[in-house]
Amino acid sequence: MVSRVIPVDPFDLVIFGATGDLARRKILPGLFRRFCSGQMPEGARIVGAARSDMDDAGFRAMVAESIAEFGGGRSCEAGTLDAFLERLGYEAVDAKGEGGWEALKARLRPDTVRAFYFSVAPSLFGALAERLKGFGLADDESRVVVEKPFGHDLESAKALNDTLRRHFDETQIYRIDHYLGKETVQNLMAVRFGNMLFEPLWNAQYVDHIQITVAETVDVGGRGGYYDTSGAMRDMVQNHLMQLLCLIAMEPPARFEPDAVRDEKLKVIRALDPVEYHHIVRGQYAADDSQPGYRAHVENPRSTTESFIALKCHISNWRWAGTPFYLRTGKKLKTRASEIAVVFKDAPHSIFGADAGRHRNVLSIRLQPNEGMTLDVTIKEPGPGGMRLVDVPLDMSFAEALGPEAEEVPDAYERLIMDVIRGNQTLFMRGDEVEAAWAWTDPIIAGWQSRGEVPKPYEPRSVGPEEAQILMHKDGRRWRELKS
Repeated sequence: MVSRVIPVDPFDLVIFGATGDLARRKILPGLFRRFCSGQMPEGARIVGAARSDMDDAGFRAMVAESIAEFGGGRSCEAGTLDAFLERLGYEAVDAKGEGGWEALKARLRPDTVRAFYFSVAPSLFGALAERLKGFGLADDESRVVVEKPFGHDLESAKALNDTLRRHFDETQIYRIDHYLGKETVQNLMAVRFGNMLFEPLWNAQYVDHIQITVAETVDVGGRGGYYDTSGAMRDMVQNHLMQLLCLIAMEPPARFEPDAVRDEKLKVIRALDPVEYHHIVRGQYAADDSQPGYRAHVENPRSTTESFIALKCHISNWRWAGTPFYLRTGKKLKTRASEIAVVFKDAPHSIFGADAGRHRNVLSIRLQPNEGMTLDVTIKEPGPGGMRLVDVPLDMSFAEALGPEAEEVPDAYERLIMDVIRGNQTLFMRGDEVEAAWAWTDPIIAGWQSRGEVPKPYEPRSVGPEEAQILMHKDGRRWRELKS
């Protein structure tokens, strides 16, 4: 199988916050990998912009270091790195002032796709948008890319959207969630809507429940100041897990086009029931003999912010009425893994008797590590001695199915940035999606705050608080054991 690399039109990409952590770790190395793959046209130019006083040579040296450290060991032809660096330039700009904007404008070319990546704090979005229009850098065809967090609650999300919409049309705004750029997430849509096998069974009649898990082994690290004002609900559930929930539960769109897909995702969010308080488990990792706990990491000895959350949710529509969706995410857990598991119901009658045990089909979609899908099916265990049943996986691991080509699959940021240049918004969140997600999230947070609830402590490198296990056990179900 030959991979097809679809080139894009020549472009000028300006990265605000180009000296920051995200740009160094993800954006710039990702662009280099696309250059190595031949997807970046000859006419592509990348301009870094930040407060730091730096010239082109200094910026190129910084980018070369970033690629060496975070480029993933990608091997390219001799001279490729130098050719990529030649496309880079840098301008020092004052996001809230007048300095540097005319010089930045002079670097941009007419009749070329212009994209502006806001790899900065949301508090700067308005100032940047105003200056892009005021100094004539952006026109009606330009695109702006904004990173999460998209607000802290519904009110701030609306204000942020209003700020961006004062200067740009919704069709120009690309709210990036890197989970939607993962190959497996997009394959989820291909599996659902490109095969007759699954879609007839994708409903409450045949699905017992669905689990969505994003587990991290790391602590809050250097994000303690931000994280303690957000927590797992705002940092992960409201955006990443919500998007995965939408893709797993949405109706088939009429076409694979931006608004058709996003319309169906929005319907899922609006159909979500309010979550009952006894269907919520919040946790906070404790200290152990070797490392401090969450409160020490965030330097707040009285913090009541959750580093773990588990929820039982319901969607009130014809497809999913009565089928529970279990969501969980947390830091400092046993395993780093992200998975969506569609657990199908038992056969209505077992002809093999009670001794055959209980067996279920499970479709597991793995986002990390080792992206791929596994379908558990029941077969007879080989050998004599009667009809003994055993579950075996049909493994659709990308690495095994595609061989060396799996290594060439672009990471999320690579794919999404190229979609910006193409003008394809399918994998980006629309403003009304963001606001609907906050409208569902805010009452959950307000509820535990009004009740004065504090998170349950859990041991580092565990599966989270015991109460999260009980949440499932009460329903006669169990969380899936995740494998790294």
